[in-house]
Amino acid sequence: MKEYIFGVDIGGTTIKLGLFKAEGKLLEKWEIETRKENEGKYILKDIVETLENKLNEKNISKENVLGIGIGVPGPVKDDGTVLRCVNLGWEIFNIVDKVNKLIKLPVSAGNDANVAALGEMWQGGGRGYKNIVMVTLGTGVGGGIVIDGKIIPGFNGAGGEIGHIKVSDNEIECCGCGNKGCLEQYASATGIVSLANKALKTMKIKSDLKNFENLSAKDIFDSAKAGDELALELVDDFGNRLGKALANISCVIDPEIFVIGGGVSKNGSFLIESITKHFKGNAFHSSRNTKFELAKLGNDAGIYGAARLISGN
Repeated sequence: MKEYIFGVDIGGTTIKLGLFKAEGKLLEKWEIETRKENEGKYILKDIVETLENKLNEKNISKENVLGIGIGVPGPVKDDGTVLRCVNLGWEIFNIVDKVNKLIKLPVSAGNDANVAALGEMWQGGGRGYKNIVMVTLGTGVGGGIVIDGKIIPGFNGAGGEIGHIKVSDNEIECCGCGNKGCLEQYASATGIVSLANKALKTMKIKSDLKNFENLSAKDIFDSAKAGDELALELVDDFGNRLGKALANISCVIDPEIFVIGGGVSKNGSFLIESITKHFKGNAFHSSRNTKFELAKLGNDAGIYGAARLISGN
């Protein structure tokens, strides 16, 4: 009986790996360095080497392994074709075929944000649901869509790019994607800090935010909780833009639940209340009571979701 699965989450700095039982129990996790030199040519070899070493260490035969799931920081088509990963130096190639040839095990791959959503659906904040949208609020805004228990990557592998929904026609600065007025320019840790710094330069309002030498998103949310007027306005704007965007998404996806993760999600119920207030004020009536939950798997969501790519087949 095939009872083991490997989950792999490729990041720009480290590669996270997990050994799972087929039912979803994480047995062990570890990390290796992401070697990006020479256009990332060593990354897949390093992954295969560490997996082979783990099999030998645990005395596990390949005959007992269901396969390897891989989360990739870039668009991935259904057939495993990676459509460039700028952060890794990769161009277009089929990661499923390449890893399969190296290790002779079944392989499945997906975009890392979508894979993390799958992990949260399987064993995290979305457990018990089959139709979820995950939103990751960190340096940027990431997302993942799972419908009927399966990732929806879209034709070009760009499904779930929630952070690049246009929410402003008046923005003059470019988003990292090259467009202007993207959601992540306002509803991310980077975005709210940028808006705060602009406000502090142009507004005469008294605010404790002026006392921070290197203002962070945490400082803004903490100040809002303490009643700082400017911080409260910034958090409300954050919730307004994100709530409206998710209300629009609900008109298309109609998920059972939104799972909110990333560093900003550490603000817990304070953040959720701000988002849901504006979501309910803008959502189509039948979607108005869509549930919101915080993500639970943290940085392990990617390896859980990668494992689920295999166990769900």
